[in-house]
Amino acid sequence: MARKRFTAEQIISKLREAEVLLAQGEKMGVVCKRIAVTEQTYYRWRKEYGGLRLDQAKRFKALEKENVRLKKLVADLSLDNQILKEASSGNF
Repeated sequence: MARKRFTAEQIISKLREAEVLLAQGEKMGVVCKRIAVTEQTYYRWRKEYGGLRLDQAKRFKALEKENVRLKKLVADLSLDNQILKEASSGNF
């Protein structure tokens, strides 16, 4: 079965739909079938996107991308620093 990737906007809309269905008294299994995800996926999404609004989710994803970029930058600089230290001490 092919794996689908949902955007943050789609996930938030599915979570809101699930909340409405649960408030109407539907069981969790039925709700998950309606929104076309497994219960595990629902709980993982709820944990990550639970109280977020759409604009907050976009900002969250942007910050995650920026964090990854900065971590790579720090790793590269640390490697360059280590190489320069070894070269200056004469241990080739």
